[in-house]
Amino acid sequence: MKQQVKAAEGKLGILMPGLGAVATTMIAGVAAIKKGISKPIGSLTQMGTIRLGKRTENKQPKIKDFVPLAGLEDLVFGGWDVYEDNVYEAALNARVLDANLLRDVREELQAIKPMRAAFDRNYVKNLDGKYVKDIDNRYELALAVMEDIKNFKAENNCDRIVLVWCGSTEIYFEPSEVHESLAAFEQGLRDNDLRIAPSMIYAYAALKLGIPFANGAPNLTVDIPALIELAKETDTPIAGKDFKTGQTLMKTILAPGLAARSLGVNGWFSDNILGNRDGLVLDDPDNFKTKEVSKLGVLEDIFKPDVNPDLYGEMYHKIRINYYPPHGDNKESWDNIDIFGWLGYKMQIKINFLCRDSILAAPIVLDLALFIDLAKRANLSGIQEWLSFYLKSPQTIPGVPAENDIFKQLMKLQNTLRYIMGEELITHLGQDYEEELIETV
Repeated sequence: MKQQVKAAEGKLGILMPGLGAVATTMIAGVAAIKKGISKPIGSLTQMGTIRLGKRTENKQPKIKDFVPLAGLEDLVFGGWDVYEDNVYEAALNARVLDANLLRDVREELQAIKPMRAAFDRNYVKNLDGKYVKDIDNRYELALAVMEDIKNFKAENNCDRIVLVWCGSTEIYFEPSEVHESLAAFEQGLRDNDLRIAPSMIYAYAALKLGIPFANGAPNLTVDIPALIELAKETDTPIAGKDFKTGQTLMKTILAPGLAARSLGVNGWFSDNILGNRDGLVLDDPDNFKTKEVSKLGVLEDIFKPDVNPDLYGEMYHKIRINYYPPHGDNKESWDNIDIFGWLGYKMQIKINFLCRDSILAAPIVLDLALFIDLAKRANLSGIQEWLSFYLKSPQTIPGVPAENDIFKQLMKLQNTLRYIMGEELITHLGQDYEEELIETV
């Protein structure tokens, strides 16, 4: 049964708290693609295809031709940052994209200037930006962010808005009573409760206005009962958390293969070096803890040591992230994997992934924005687990274990799109082919 999906008419505003390397790389990339300079490599919404019906029917349209997504020509970008640089200046400073490419889209990027950020340096100690709202009370900050959103929508003639958090990783902390209900959270805002993180202020402002929110960092943000409650109350989709880019992307590709072959793993040691703003923020132990928790859960969810103790019960998983300025945005990750096979004989796998963090993250931002806008128009609200394909630590309905196998995540995403459009879901059982063959004999 096809869902009632509103058409993607008019302009879609994509607002991002944090106009740093990831956000500016995405914005510049879209501008270059629209000019025919580049192609949207890595974007499932733009380059990906989806199978419809049986394999023998050979129906594999591009996803953007199958579901009603906003077109690139209808996107308008904006956001907030603790630094005053316009997007062109910020992109130059990030040193991700070639200066010649940036010059080709300079006019478009210079026109995008950040709004003052809702910021609390206690949550990101290694950033010292001064372009922040001069407001002390968290409730008033939330109201100011709401006003920013409304003004942006009006000034840019947008029909719809989505928010994607592209800001820094906040310090690690556990949820407390102020996060347990919407009433407690709103009282906490009024009381300026310092346990409400800046990212939660943006999320609250968006959800209060019925605007979808996707969390690209490992912060708690919308992963608390209060904001899940608000998302349901306003019929608004949410997704989180933490963009799945370099090392974790490799883990969610390789680990399912090892598990599929019932090969054991004694240990998995992961080391990273990067020198961008994200690396600087993660150089603080409190911020690194948030990222570490997000990255550590991936292997445990895939291997399930409690279910397979003979294979993974003694697996030692270690993660290191090191700030190394000379590398800039070019992150390098090393993985040493100690595995064992038949009769317990030991083997090793070593990976040296020289990746570009923002190049991998930029298409994720675009896809999350387009898909979560689709979810809103398809009347899907609350946690959108089908978007876990893009995320390191997928948010699920409370009590439901996360699925980190990227291939199962892709199957869920594609089946959700088929469901929305009233197409038959694909199980890959293949029994129907066999039955048809028998009937023709």
